Amino acid sequence: MSELIEPIATVTFSEVPNEAFLALGMRNYWDGYFAGRAAPLGPAPAEVVHAVFYNFADGEVARHIPWVWGKTTPQEAIAVRERGSAAALRQMIEDLADSADLARVADLATRAAISAPTEGRALYAGLRALDVPEEPVARLWHAATLLREHRGDGHNAALVVHGIGGTEAHVLLALSLGMRAEEFGRVHHLPAEQLAAVVDGLRGRGLVDAAGGFTDAGREIRERVEALTDELAAPAYDVLTADELDELIAGLEPIAAAVEAH
Repeated sequence: MSELIEPIATVTFSEVPNEAFLALGMRNYWDGYFAGRAAPLGPAPAEVVHAVFYNFADGEVARHIPWVWGKTTPQEAIAVRERGSAAALRQMIEDLADSADLARVADLATRAAISAPTEGRALYAGLRALDVPEEPVARLWHAATLLREHRGDGHNAALVVHGIGGTEAHVLLALSLGMRAEEFGRVHHLPAEQLAAVVDGLRGRGLVDAAGGFTDAGREIRERVEALTDELAAPAYDVLTADELDELIAGLEPIAAAVEAH
């Protein structure tokens, strides 16, 4: 489900929504990213957004929050994000956007997306407080975003349980992709000393070897985090019957494939 939901939800980080946020006066992509994604939390301070988002390096959030709220409001950012994301999704999936199958998929995904527990999931709870769009393409994007952030909140909980910090999580992800930490896009911009200290900390815990690669223990803890993340995400789909879940998967596959083709 994550592999099918992720492409649909993350159209929100593509060119059309980005241009809409730049038109509001955002300085760059990341202003729009933080304004749109943090908007369901209201005008929360940077410290709160940093805690909820979990995996940004210290100081990154504060470069954008609360500055963006001087250019727009959370309410306006929510509306701009929804419009831009729905437009981007419609553009990417072309004829699928107007099919009866899409409306059915949107309905099934929405049932799952609004059924999951909110306890301990701050960003998902914020999204749950928003109105569900009526238009099918927007409704599908909204449902995918809910399911993505529900899973993401659970992933953060799994990282906390296993003692893995946000930047550490990115280092472990880089290693799982066969990359060195300094090559990975989300952390390569960090000062070399700061990133080296993170890697040294993981090495000290036996998760990274002397050459900067995975140890068996490091690989095992990442696998445990991913398994727990999946386990915590599963309750969202309990509301669907086995046949409905199969129908949802079959309906999402061509939509996700069309998005990924872009």
